[in-house]
Amino acid sequence: MLRTLFTIGVVAILALWALKFLGVLVFGVLGPLLGVAIKVLVVGAVVYGVVRVVAPDSARRLREKLGAGA
Repeated sequence: MLRTLFTIGVVAILALWALKFLGVLVFGVLGPLLGVAIKVLVVGAVVYGVVRVVAPDSARRLREKLGAGA
């Protein structure tokens, strides 16, 4: 019985360590990458909007080239 309690304690400590590691990974590494991806998306949308207003033919060719033609 003592061995079972010890095993459960060790597993619980390892699980908490794994959760802490995953939290650091998600918020420390993937969070900033997601932030950069959102900024790139916003800048790209603004540039595409300006191109669409200023030069509609260029925007149409760009849309066809990227395969998003509707």
